[in-house]
Amino acid sequence: MSLLKVENLYFSYGKNKVLKGIDFTVYENKMVGIIGGNGSGKSTLLKNISGYLKPDSGSIFIKERNLGDFSIKEKARYIGYVPQEMPYDFEFSSYDVVMMGRMPFLKRFEQEGEEDEKIVREAMEITNTWKFKDKSINALSGGERQRVYIARALAQQAQILLMDEPVSHLDIRYQVEILSLVKELTLKGILVIVVLHDINLASQFCDEIFIMKEGRIMAAGSPKRVLKADKIKAAFDLDVELIHNPVSHIPYVVPTLKKMREFKVI
Repeated sequence: MSLLKVENLYFSYGKNKVLKGIDFTVYENKMVGIIGGNGSGKSTLLKNISGYLKPDSGSIFIKERNLGDFSIKEKARYIGYVPQEMPYDFEFSSYDVVMMGRMPFLKRFEQEGEEDEKIVREAMEITNTWKFKDKSINALSGGERQRVYIARALAQQAQILLMDEPVSHLDIRYQVEILSLVKELTLKGILVIVVLHDINLASQFCDEIFIMKEGRIMAAGSPKRVLKADKIKAAFDLDVELIHNPVSHIPYVVPTLKKMREFKVI
């Protein structure tokens, strides 16, 4: 049985066609990275899978059930979505933000119970955010907030976690910390699909990579299979060299000196 299947997916913003026939199937819990140039449709694809956007045509299946047949609460029980940023106008505590992940399991006017509190605490302990439980979400650093957002998704007990550029504004320490945490979630039975700008972070952490260009997936597979100089050139219009990483044994992508001189970097 497939965990997630996207079939002939099309989506447009008005007359602007963004997704143009997306097809893929994921059968096991893994970390899937989506890379591609700006405007290639990466974030829009995540929003369609999450149910936030409705496709023009095509289908999305969660465990072979059409996403269109899910209620809003059912979607939230299966899919956790972590956007680039979640602005909060009120001074919610980190604990309250994570507890919001339990809303899909509560009936109208029902209060959180001991089981909900237990699940929230476990989610915060897994993400090392319990120590922030009484702090305002707006008082945390970028990396700390991201961990709280992941904890909220875990509190949903979602089986699929979608993340849109979760480390793009973080320093290298927090990038590694967040992606290491996310990678561990796959061992707990969660399928993770993450949009990343950094090709080398995708190569390091992802089991599979989708390269998108102009609304289509132009290549998909393991980092060793997908990260080829010609594919990167086609997707990013950038000449690169691939260096073998002796530790991870995966490709490391470096822009060629010729191209860097053209950009007056050196």
